[in-house]
Amino acid sequence: MKKQNKILALVLIGLIFLTSGCGSDDYLKDENGNILVNEVTGQSVPKNILCQPEKDSELYKIYESHADQLETPVNELPTCEEFNLSTNKYDGLWQALLVRPLAFIILKVGFLFNNQGISVMIVGLLIRLILLPLSIKSMRQSSNLQKAQPEIARIEKKYAGKTDSDSMMAKSQETMMIYQKYKINPVSGCLVALIQIPLFFAFLAAINEVPAIFEGELFGMHLGMTPWKGLAEGQYSYIILIFLIVATTFISFKNTMKNGQNNEMMKQMNFMFMFLIISISIASFSLPTAIAFYWIVTNGFAVIQNYIIKKVLAKDEKKDAKIIDIKHHEKKDKKKTKKKEVK
Repeated sequence: MKKQNKILALVLIGLIFLTSGCGSDDYLKDENGNILVNEVTGQSVPKNILCQPEKDSELYKIYESHADQLETPVNELPTCEEFNLSTNKYDGLWQALLVRPLAFIILKVGFLFNNQGISVMIVGLLIRLILLPLSIKSMRQSSNLQKAQPEIARIEKKYAGKTDSDSMMAKSQETMMIYQKYKINPVSGCLVALIQIPLFFAFLAAINEVPAIFEGELFGMHLGMTPWKGLAEGQYSYIILIFLIVATTFISFKNTMKNGQNNEMMKQMNFMFMFLIISISIASFSLPTAIAFYWIVTNGFAVIQNYIIKKVLAKDEKKDAKIIDIKHHEKKDKKKTKKKEVK
């Protein structure tokens, strides 16, 4: 089990680095080879951005003075108002399929509402709504898994302490039969949560590459500022931000996983999600405020959404139980009627 958990942790770390596409080569460096940090926000200055910062701003001057490190000079980039998917060259599937389209949508919605922070939250909620059918399916899987737990527990007890290959194969076959009986697919139960990982990093990349986003403000907070920087400047409201990130993440993942805790595979998934929660909690201190707003709002929405779905599923189960009970009584009545006719 411990070995499997280590493998899951390594897989997750690898996924994070692959999906984020972040490395030291993605940021501007000073003459000593150190990554440049935006003194206003505390965030590392990305090497390549999708559109221009505000002209005459300190950030614009930084890009002008480090033009030798840029693929495209800052003055040749479109303004953020003019940014279009066709204005930038193709540079990989990650950028083409996720980051650039997401940045384009956030920008357009942001200009519509005159605030990029609100846009980040709205786009995040829209994606959650698009994923709603998958969320419902995931909740149904969790409900079915809960129904199957007594039978799975009996199998676990039956093969407890047995490690020979025949016993393990028999245990696996019996478990799969129960999965088929209750129409359970263990992977689909956590599919939505897994999809959220690359989406999170796509949002982060879009925010870091679009000056109009990280130069903006919302609720008196600079969207590009990191909580570390905010706290260092005495802005203690960032403590609330960190608390909300941790709380909504924990509640969201706990609600997703709690129905399958007695199952070996779900225990492993539980470990992975706890690892993810801890990683996000630590990383949130150095992430821009915009991604914090995205994470809090989407996870808060997920908590409310899951609560409503559970209530609806519970009502459906009660209706199904009543229908089964009625059919059972109808069969009994038919048998009684036949007996009377025979007599």
